[in-house]
Amino acid sequence: MLNDKRGLILGVANEFSLAAFIANAAHDNGASLTFNYLPDISSGGAKAEKRVRRVTDSLNPHLVMPCDLTNEKSIDAFFAALQQKWSTIDFLVHSVAWAPLEDILCRTIDASRGGFREAMDISVYSFLSSVRRAAEFMPNGGSIIALSYYGGEKVVAGYNMMGLCKAALESAVRYAAHELGPRGIRVNTISAGPIKTLSASAVQGLDDMLLLHQSVSPLRRNITGADVAKTACWLASDLAAAITGETIHADCGYHVMGGPPTTVTLNDHQHRP
Repeated sequence: MLNDKRGLILGVANEFSLAAFIANAAHDNGASLTFNYLPDISSGGAKAEKRVRRVTDSLNPHLVMPCDLTNEKSIDAFFAALQQKWSTIDFLVHSVAWAPLEDILCRTIDASRGGFREAMDISVYSFLSSVRRAAEFMPNGGSIIALSYYGGEKVVAGYNMMGLCKAALESAVRYAAHELGPRGIRVNTISAGPIKTLSASAVQGLDDMLLLHQSVSPLRRNITGADVAKTACWLASDLAAAITGETIHADCGYHVMGGPPTTVTLNDHQHRP
């Protein structure tokens, strides 16, 4: 599906992250790939590189380089290094989201001003900043993919601050699709169902959320990383040549449900007060 295509994947956290699943599927479908990791910040940066390389070492990457997506100089240096390897790319996957834990665990209305700024900077502005640069590598068009969640559309208890970030991200995707469309660049987001990843571990009640999705979604199961990866490969490929500005739900149909199916009753689960 992706033979002869070059892709940049931002935000691999470890082998269990959605970006890692996408990277493996893209490689299996013929894509050549490049990656970033967080620069060294004491010992944390070294650990970040090690986690990313556990994913990328088997994928024959063309570039694996530090890039702090909150730092314009770091981003410029990364894309300058990329230009030394490739003059063009065909797709970009942005899988970056973060907020201070205390601003996720508290009520949304109690989130700090600083936490709000930091969450929006990392989760949303990093998308705009990377898209702006990646578009210059797509003279013949291309595909840009962001990752979102249903908590950006509807209230999902426990998702809190990240829901605001995902709402802003999905809006950014639509505006970018409008602005880059005349250049043949498609911009979409995948709204994935809940799945256990490093970032999802910060969400309160994740196990209850997984149980709810499995019980309510039309397919009666939770998603897998492979489900999201296949959707991303399709969006990156020429098979999705007319798809842009969309939020594609890879959630086993959960988002279409207005209530639980008749086979599920409120007594089936214990609810916390």
